[in-house]
Amino acid sequence: MILDLKAKSILVTGASSGLGRHFAGALAEAGATVVAAARRGEELERLVAEIGTSGGRAHAVVMDVTDVASVKAGIAEALRAVGRLDGLVNNSGVTETVPLLDQTEEGWDRVLDTNLKGAWAVATEAARHMAASGAGGAIVNIASVLGLRQGGQLSAYATSKAALVQLTKQMALEWARHGIRVNALAPGYIETDLNRGFFQSEAGKAMLKRIPQRRLGQPGDLDGALLLCLSDASRYMTGAVIAVDGGHLVSSL
Repeated sequence: MILDLKAKSILVTGASSGLGRHFAGALAEAGATVVAAARRGEELERLVAEIGTSGGRAHAVVMDVTDVASVKAGIAEALRAVGRLDGLVNNSGVTETVPLLDQTEEGWDRVLDTNLKGAWAVATEAARHMAASGAGGAIVNIASVLGLRQGGQLSAYATSKAALVQLTKQMALEWARHGIRVNALAPGYIETDLNRGFFQSEAGKAMLKRIPQRRLGQPGDLDGALLLCLSDASRYMTGAVIAVDGGHLVSSL
């Protein structure tokens, strides 16, 4: 009963594809009114239509998280559509696989601007409205196990996610007085259209053997932790980082 999200309005960034699209659908299925935000308006409209067909409630907002003006305009539009924001899923993210010695400034900035600066911009703007409303809210930052461990040729991504873990704790500390809870999910390897082919290769199969559960995660495996963090079930929980990784972080050396 306390996992019920029927009275809540939740913004999801990076909702046009991948995990963000899945999160938007899962939250709508749980009863939330979803504001789906991303740069690709046409994909957002398709998502909103799909949610509506399934009996859910959703609105589309075009937003570029790397542009603070776009973030402010997008959240203002979201508030006009739903009245208030009870929750935020900071999901927008990009990666780049490149040896650190070959890392370019452009590539580094692209990853950090989206994964870290973008998360800061959206959360801060949303938190201002949550605090002003007097009702508080819940923010979930989507980090990664690579924010807690290392991975070859992923230095910019891992650094951005490690910083996001610390930013989550800073937000939790400063915003608790406003009734705003901030937690992070740290997914392990989750199967998507982008990585499915790799994990069918010999290199991918070898990597799977390092996961104690010996399998990839599915997007739905993140739903329980996500609903927990956005619902009143976690009302005394803030600053936590929840790994959902099949035991990857505790794998044997």
